[in-house]
Amino acid sequence: MTRFPSSARQLDPERPSAPAATESAWCRIRPLLPVVLLVLVGGVVAAQDAPPDSGDTVPAAAPVPATPPVEDSVNMPTDPVGIMKQLGWMGWAFLAPFAVATLIALWFSVERLVVLKRSRVIPKPFVERFLEHLHQGKLDRDSALKLCQQSDSPVAAVFAHGIRKWGKSSVEVEQAIIDGGERQVSELRAHLRVLNGVATVTPLLGLLGTVLGMIQAFNDIATAGSMGKTEQLAVGISLALLTTAGGLLIAIPTLIMYMFLSGRVDTLVMEMDYLAQNVVQSISAEALASQPRKRRRSGGGSKQAI
Repeated sequence: MTRFPSSARQLDPERPSAPAATESAWCRIRPLLPVVLLVLVGGVVAAQDAPPDSGDTVPAAAPVPATPPVEDSVNMPTDPVGIMKQLGWMGWAFLAPFAVATLIALWFSVERLVVLKRSRVIPKPFVERFLEHLHQGKLDRDSALKLCQQSDSPVAAVFAHGIRKWGKSSVEVEQAIIDGGERQVSELRAHLRVLNGVATVTPLLGLLGTVLGMIQAFNDIATAGSMGKTEQLAVGISLALLTTAGGLLIAIPTLIMYMFLSGRVDTLVMEMDYLAQNVVQSISAEALASQPRKRRRSGGGSKQAI
């Protein structure tokens, strides 16, 4: 019967035992332990010093801008040239009517101020001397009519209409003065209607410009696709309102001038009416009947120049 050896040492006397092999492997690994520890410690330190995860930095890396880009901002022009450029065709279309209305208002305001001067409508020296000589009987029909024709004033024209009815009844003389006075009043008020028209039309033109400007502003915003940009809408509306402001700037002074000149005409008409009543009381048939016979003559009598 074959007998197996009891141990490996008996089979191979030169092969080392298990404890001896483990000790030999540990001796080979032990010099590498400091290197492994150094690598591990370095990895931990590097992990602590590394920046946060990319998932945490996305919001900070791409912040939402607080203000819109510079090219999208809309600024309101302040100089006249910039305003006209911003208004475009609408500004030039309404600038011409406003300029014409301004020139018309200035022209007729100055013209009426000159024409309606009291010294021109009712010259005081002529009126005082004419009425004085008329009351004193120093004038007859022909001389009084000649003096009225020599004076280029509205009140003299009114007197002349009454003088032509010299010696007639007071009703006829007064009616002649009324007819002549109406003609003179129409001439005095001739160009005031123009001022009234300018004061009425220019605000309507401005309102029309505002409506058209707002329509254009909304269309521009809808076309540009910027419904959320309220500043662009505000600028468009403010520019459109400039036409209304322009119309009011023309209409208000013109209306004030119209009211002032109308009041002056009314004052002059009332004064001419009062003076004409003095003429009626001097040349009517009733007035002449109560005076000496020499003052009832219609063609003769003394003729003194004033």
